[in-house]
Amino acid sequence: MKIERLPQEDSTAGTRQEDQLSQQLRFWRRSLEKHFLAIALMTLLVGAIAAFVAYSLTPIYRATTTLYMEPAKPKVVSIEEVYSGISGSREQLQTQAEILKSRELAAKLVKRLKLATNPAIDPRQAPPALKVSIPWQDWIPAEWLPWIPAGWLPEATATPLSEDALTNAAIGVVMSNLDVQPVRNSILIKVSFESTDRNLAAKLANTMAEVYIENDLDARLQMTQQAASWLTDRVKGLKENVEASERALQQFRDREKILDAKGIALGASSQLNTLTTTLVAAQQKVAELENAYRQVQAVLKGESRTSLESLPAVIRSGNVTRIKDLEAEAERKLAELGKRYGAEHPRMIAAESDLRSARENTKNTVDSVVTNITREYEVAKANEQTMQASLEKSKTEIRDIGRKEFQLATLERDTQTNRQLYEMFVNRFKETKITGDLQSTIARVIDHAIVPGSPVKPQKSRIITMWLVIGLVLGVALALLLERLDNAVRSTEDVAIKLQVPLLGILQWVRTKHSKFGLQRAFFDKIDPAFSESVRTLRTGLLMSALDTPHKVVLVTSAVPEEGKTSVAMNLAFALAQVKRTCLVDADMRRPSVYKVLGGEANMPGLSNLVAGTEPGAKCIHQHESGLFYLPSGPIPPNPSELLSSKRFADVLAKLGESFDVVLIDSAPVQLVSDALILSGLANALIFVVRADTTPYQVAKGALELLKKGKAQLLGVVLNRLDVDKAERHYGYGRYFSYGGKYKYYKRYGYYGAKK
Repeated sequence: MKIERLPQEDSTAGTRQEDQLSQQLRFWRRSLEKHFLAIALMTLLVGAIAAFVAYSLTPIYRATTTLYMEPAKPKVVSIEEVYSGISGSREQLQTQAEILKSRELAAKLVKRLKLATNPAIDPRQAPPALKVSIPWQDWIPAEWLPWIPAGWLPEATATPLSEDALTNAAIGVVMSNLDVQPVRNSILIKVSFESTDRNLAAKLANTMAEVYIENDLDARLQMTQQAASWLTDRVKGLKENVEASERALQQFRDREKILDAKGIALGASSQLNTLTTTLVAAQQKVAELENAYRQVQAVLKGESRTSLESLPAVIRSGNVTRIKDLEAEAERKLAELGKRYGAEHPRMIAAESDLRSARENTKNTVDSVVTNITREYEVAKANEQTMQASLEKSKTEIRDIGRKEFQLATLERDTQTNRQLYEMFVNRFKETKITGDLQSTIARVIDHAIVPGSPVKPQKSRIITMWLVIGLVLGVALALLLERLDNAVRSTEDVAIKLQVPLLGILQWVRTKHSKFGLQRAFFDKIDPAFSESVRTLRTGLLMSALDTPHKVVLVTSAVPEEGKTSVAMNLAFALAQVKRTCLVDADMRRPSVYKVLGGEANMPGLSNLVAGTEPGAKCIHQHESGLFYLPSGPIPPNPSELLSSKRFADVLAKLGESFDVVLIDSAPVQLVSDALILSGLANALIFVVRADTTPYQVAKGALELLKKGKAQLLGVVLNRLDVDKAERHYGYGRYFSYGGKYKYYKRYGYYGAKK
């Protein structure tokens, strides 16, 4: 089974987040522990002020009346009302609630109960909601008490108010203290009133319900009267409109002599159909005769008699056919007689006479047929024109009848509409007169307000509890703010959080009296056992950090002066001298102090002589009675930085490293001169001293950033002059410095004897 490793960056990021959260939690805990007393005082102070104010407030009483809103009775019930059983709509309840809050009802209530002069409402007599009772306020002027708000003290004089102003003020008080709330999922409305007078609160709530019901009845009665008056005027006008429309309809009937417009229209329509049918028949007959007529006319124009006899229309005539047969028979008979007899024969003459007679008859008959064809065509054509004229006349009459019928229908419709509108208004007017005497109330009181037994305001316990919580929150916020604004390094956690460097050791503040250089010689003189033990712990940390590669040259410096770097360096040198061959080098050539602490002279040979080569090392290096070797600064050169950066100084350090196990250098502060930066490039290890409760962490952090440019390894920070008792109270160092550094702590573990 293959196991995939998570990316190292993710685990590192998670660890970093956990460290940040842990540091934040420690910061909060430390801030709360450090400022616990201030937080408690802030909480108690705010609670005391809240209790004073709560018990100074005037008690407020609340009385409530419950109204049952009469539901409307719609003809159609919605499905929601069927399932819920509630017939009143939410919008209606909300509307009535807003009406109860209206200024009109408040004004009527003020007027009915004369609240403008009531002591609990009248601004001239009503006490303030918050009034400070001071027994000696009568003989102390108010200007001597600027810390008390002016509204809390009773005024000596009151500005006179007009009657309207008093009424408006009373209305405002009523509206501000009136509370109207619909009860959820019901058709009930609760009307509540708050007042300093418990009896007045109950009376106002009950009276407000009465005023609301009466106001609704008055409003509906007034609306009914207005509607009746308006309906009366409208009925009168509508009646006149009906009469005028009926007169106009009758005048039109009389003028047009109309008895039954529908019968006239029906007869005209039947006549039009008949004329249309007759015209179609005449047009068909004209079409039939027109062909024969045109053939006859064509033949007549050509003067061809034979052609007339051969025309189909002529041939179809029965007389022409019979005459033609007779003519053919006469011709046949003449032909037969001509074969037997001569032209002079009487029978031939008689036959010719018969033939001529037959031909004359044929001609007359054909002429008669042609004349009949012409006459019939002309008669049919005239008949067609007559029918066409009759049809057009009938159409014109029908159009006139349609216009009259339309106008008649319009007049009848106007008359009917006016009559219906008039009848509707008459019926509505009658209903309004009937319902005007049957007004039902919009609501009724189901639970009258009673005089409250206890006040609802102020809720003293809640006020005090709330302000205690607010005071606690303010105290915690103030503690966190102060801790955030505190830029000093006050604890080991500050070293880790603010400086972000390891802590090498802690040197506590020695409270006992000591000589001028007692702090620098505290380890050697054994002023305080706890301090000595801290120095040993620092020595152990230094030696344990150099197990594999011993630190030959160790630099001790700080960010600014007065942080105790010389004290740390000398006490550490005394401690190292007990286990190692140690040399203390005073490289603070601008303010040297090592020779003073160790009892040397001001002009004794030292570092400057050794580097310059004016004195041998035997005269420059001195030994203290504790076994510590030290190299004082010697005469101060014009430019110490050039001396420290020279090759000869580096050679001196190399020779010292060969002669001693540890070379401890006391350097100048980093932020003032560049000596420490030069020395950091020559040293193997670096100890940075920070004075507790004094050094701003920004200054120390800036100095550390400068030192990182050198080659020396930063072993850690020494937190100097730490107040152990204070740290035990605020930062929880009691487990590290039990008993405040007294001898009892060390006696318990067998380090020292009993206290002297």
